[in-house]
Amino acid sequence: MKRVNTFAVRPLSDDGGQVLRKLLDASAALWNEINYQRLMRYNDEDGFEGDIWGADTGHLEGKYKGVLAASTAQTVRRANTEAWRSFFRLKKKFHDESNNSVTEHPEPPGFRGNEDDGRVLKGVVRKDAYTVDWGDRSRLEMVVGKELRDRHNSPKSRLRLEIVGDPNWPDYEDQGRLELWYDESDSTFRASQPVTVSEETRETPLADETAAVDIGANNLVACTTTTGEQYLYEGRELFQRFRETTREIARLQSKLEDGRYSSERIRRLYRKRTRRRDHAQEALCRDLLERLYEDGVDTVYIGGLTDVLESHWSVKTNAKTHNF
Repeated sequence: MKRVNTFAVRPLSDDGGQVLRKLLDASAALWNEINYQRLMRYNDEDGFEGDIWGADTGHLEGKYKGVLAASTAQTVRRANTEAWRSFFRLKKKFHDESNNSVTEHPEPPGFRGNEDDGRVLKGVVRKDAYTVDWGDRSRLEMVVGKELRDRHNSPKSRLRLEIVGDPNWPDYEDQGRLELWYDESDSTFRASQPVTVSEETRETPLADETAAVDIGANNLVACTTTTGEQYLYEGRELFQRFRETTREIARLQSKLEDGRYSSERIRRLYRKRTRRRDHAQEALCRDLLERLYEDGVDTVYIGGLTDVLESHWSVKTNAKTHNF
């Protein structure tokens, strides 16, 4: 059975914090360089898969292995490969007239910021390149490259981080590739650890409760469960900031010279707007899933609440409201 432990991590020192930031920044930089090489080949092939796999990713891995370690550099490349293969699968489904499951034209994998405006601090670590010890003082250890080891005196080429909080699945048979990122919404480093567990190692037995989720605009998500709980996530403040940024983009575009459609400042605002939206969505999903798990929900219906609710339970009016 596949499950995921998601937790916050905290460097044990300022020096450790610098190491973690440099690791994630280098991971994002490597992702960008690999992605650029493949995107150029994709464009040269006029939108076909063609020879995008012919990019010299081995050279790029070697360029960053001094910071990331060879295993992590290899894992970044594999993660980008998975993203491109997923893109091509979705693209094929979109063009398949008999398949209407993909409603929007998929886009190639994106970039993780840039050096001038700041890269998105996000990285991956191979399953055998990190260890997690759960206990009174849970910790995460992962490999770092020789350059970071020598510069920051990391013991045994490994960075040690403190884990904040308790895992849902501390006893597992196997672990998968670790994902690490910096959550700008609350200035916290976070990690996601896929694990394989048996039925007997569940923290608590899952109940058979049901939830219905309705996705909207001002109210981003309205959710009601068969336990009688209701959760309402308001998005008015988020949409207000979104509209303000959009108006500023339009104002700046109106001042551009004829023939110009963008500027570095406008591109920064687009990136800022996208990052803010993505962070809010990730925080909302994380919070809602944790609440539904605690309620014993094992089935979630996505769509209009009315039909589902009328057929399963009566609606209460004391919804818990959360702002995002």
